[in-house]
Amino acid sequence: MSGSPVPPRVPVAVDRAAAWSWRLLTIGAAVLATGFALARLRLVMLPLGVAFLLATALVPPVRWLARRGIPSLLATWLVMLGFVGVLVGFGALIIPPLADEFGDLGPTLEEAADEVENWLVDGSLGIDQSTIDEVRDQLGDAVGGSTTADGVLLDGAVLAGEFVAGAVLTFVIVFFLVKDGESIQRWVLARIPNRHRGRARLMGTAAWSTLGRYLAGAATLGATEAAIIGITLAMTGGSVVMPVVALTFLGAFFPFVGAIVAGAIAILVTLVSSGPGAAVVVAIVVVLVQQFDNEILAPVIYGRALHLHPLVVILAVAAGAAIGGFLGAFLAVPIASVVINTTVAAAADEATAMRAGEER
Repeated sequence: MSGSPVPPRVPVAVDRAAAWSWRLLTIGAAVLATGFALARLRLVMLPLGVAFLLATALVPPVRWLARRGIPSLLATWLVMLGFVGVLVGFGALIIPPLADEFGDLGPTLEEAADEVENWLVDGSLGIDQSTIDEVRDQLGDAVGGSTTADGVLLDGAVLAGEFVAGAVLTFVIVFFLVKDGESIQRWVLARIPNRHRGRARLMGTAAWSTLGRYLAGAATLGATEAAIIGITLAMTGGSVVMPVVALTFLGAFFPFVGAIVAGAIAILVTLVSSGPGAAVVVAIVVVLVQQFDNEILAPVIYGRALHLHPLVVILAVAAGAAIGGFLGAFLAVPIASVVINTTVAAAADEATAMRAGEER
């Protein structure tokens, strides 16, 4: 009697590929769901992320005052009000002249784009003018947004409202993180099972250290790059120096991506105001400064806490911008660094525990 036919056996490679495909699809779905949730909750998540960054800078002075006998609440208010006062005073000094020069930045960059376009069309490359016009139209459509006056006013009102609400929420969160950070930490740890409590504390310490290193490191690198590039622009006769300096400083908070954009703006501004020779000088300085920061300063300032591959940085900034716009791009790199470093800390703690168990 003949038996039932034997079903064909699935090759091992196909079986493994199918298993990995299901896993990757599950991970991808989880990532998409997380991104969707963050996008829906951006009015809460973005102030929360900014608040944690600011808290890493404000907690040390509060603790310093508390060690000298000042009550925690009073120390928190003194530091918070001092921080707000510094921001307001700095803004009053720097924003008016900066705003005047920013008005000239747009026309300057537009003139630079026209010069580059003429070089591409009339130079050795000989690119067709219609191709250049098509690219510029596509870029304009991509960043143009609303084209009607009502649309622009509505978008501006919504953004202004979100900014004010986010700023107030950020201030409140920072206040409680600075004042009650340790009690909040104890409350969270008390709700974690005992066997995981030590690892959770280790991961929290790694996350806090990463945020502190990022904020201090980005500010230091941004100030260094802004000072050197600003001096170079002034020496080569470049115009709108202050906006370029401000953009260079802010670009440091968008690692790799921000430096490229700020450097390109500095070169284009110099091209218009001082000519090709000065633009080449600025380009050389920009490249040297970025290499010096990336290869020498950044490893010393950041240590291993923010040693991310440029591809990871680009993808993180792109994902953050898609979820939360400008603030999302600003928070993308520190969040990615926190996730990676807390994961590494947890894995190292698990490996240590396993080795200790084997030795026993």
